[in-house]
Formats: sequence, structure tokens, C-alpha cells
Amino acid sequence: MTDTGPPVDPDASPASESGSIPGSAGPESGPRSIDPVVVVVEPETPGNVGTIARAMKNFGLTELKLVDPPELEPDGEAYGFAGHAREDVLPNAETVTFEEVVETYHTVGCTAITGEDARRHVRFPYSTPVELRESLRTAETRTALVFGREGTGLDNDELRRLDEVCSIPADGEYPVLNLGQAATVLLYELRELTVDEYQLPDVELERAAEADIERLHDYFERFLEHADHREYRRDRCATLFRRLLGRAHPTDREVHTLLGVFRKATDKLEFADELAETYGESLYDEDASRR
Repeated sequence: MTDTGPPVDPDASPASESGSIPGSAGPESGPRSIDPVVVVVEPETPGNVGTIARAMKNFGLTELKLVDPPELEPDGEAYGFAGHAREDVLPNAETVTFEEVVETYHTVGCTAITGEDARRHVRFPYSTPVELRESLRTAETRTALVFGREGTGLDNDELRRLDEVCSIPADGEYPVLNLGQAATVLLYELRELTVDEYQLPDVELERAAEADIERLHDYFERFLEHADHREYRRDRCATLFRRLLGRAHPTDREVHTLLGVFRKATDKLEFADELAETYGESLYDEDASRR
């Protein structure tokens, strides 16, 4: 979506503004029992409707409402952009009026430009997507996320009739996202309320036993003894390695993998030292290392 200019005074004649959102931790309560619906007011491009439907599918939403939409042909752009949402979200989209949305739902208007202070009541106060997520986390009510037109967004009269305003933080030089981008960013930030299970593995890791981590430090120090005979460098490197592992909280598998690596490397270095001693040659020729 695009934006036509800065905020206007609410008492002035309505100005057009982007329906996109530029650019949102609380108690862990999980998904809400009532998912928001997504409303797009007078979308001009079928492809954007398909993109929004796909984002809804990605982040666990199913109800799409359209105010004065273009024709959405089954073999057209909207279905081409929708991905698997062509199977349910898009064909089940419902055409509604703006009046019906306002009368039925707690409404959140999505806009790029907001008022700079409390005098701009049409657009101020506003919330970021993260702030909106935390607000909705405890509000068991039917909520509609309302996006505007690609070119002009939601006008002032429409914003006056909505309950909240949400805006994505973005670079002040160019804060306007297009319609599909804005919807995707907002729905991503709300995913904690709408998605029961992710495809990602559990990110919580269990730190390896301290005894195993100490064994790794012992092997690393042995490795250093054979890799570099300068004691001050060994001490410094061993300290850096300890600090690194202290921050990394390595898992059991990671520690045992590194143990194997340092064990093999140290064994080879010890063998090389024995050969060097046998043939009277040093592996740590200071002159050679400087050449």
C-alpha cells in the first residue's frame, strides 16, 4: 500500500492514508480461543487478496472479510498468489460492508501514518503489532484487523469509526509497506495468539553436565600444549575458550563432539612431537614461523 502524506487535523476534511502498516512480552497464555478476522476494505488488486489469504494460512487464521472486492476468479491472480489458502481461506472469504464490520467486531485499523501527539485523535494513540498482541492476549472478544486500499488506505472517516489503530515501526524516510507486506508482518507478530504448534523444533536446550564441560577444557589445554609452546598464549587462549563456553551453554552432544575433535587433534600433535624429538627437529621453529 502507499501513503499520500502526513497526518491531517481531525477537524479538517478527510485525507487519504495508507492502509498498510509500516514496520510490536507478556504472560505466556498461548493462542486465544477466539481468533481475529481479517478485513480488507476495497482491495484493488486480486493478487494482494491472495497474498493476505496466504499469510493468514501461515499464521493460523481462517476468516477473511472483503469490503467491495474485485472479482476473484478461481484461475486468476488471487488464487495464484494464495498458495494452499486457495483451498479454504480464499474460497470461504465473505463479502461484507464496512458498517457490518464496525457493528460486529472490536476493530483495529491498520495504517502507516499516525498522529504525532494526543491532539491527533484520529490516529493517536496507536499501538505497534507487539503491543497489540499483548493487549489482545487478555481480551476474549471478536476482533477484526482492518486493512485499507492499496493506494489510499483507510480514510479519516473510517479510522474515526474504528476502536484502535495499529502501525508497524519502520524507517521514517519510507514507512509505507504494501498491503500484502503489512498484513504478513502484523499476522506474524500475532502468531502467539493464533498458532498452536510451529514446524520448528523445540529451541530450549539443556546444558551439558559440568563434569563433561570440564573434561573438554582439560582436552583443550592439552591441545594447546602441543599446538603452541608459549605459556602466556596458552593461558590466554584457555581463558577465552572458557568464557566462550560459559556464554554458549553447550549441549551434551556439542561437548562430546568437541571432545572427539580435540582428542584426535591432540593425539596427532603428540605423535608429531614424538617424531620431531626422534629426529632432533622442532615443530616450533621461531625463525620459520616468522618467514
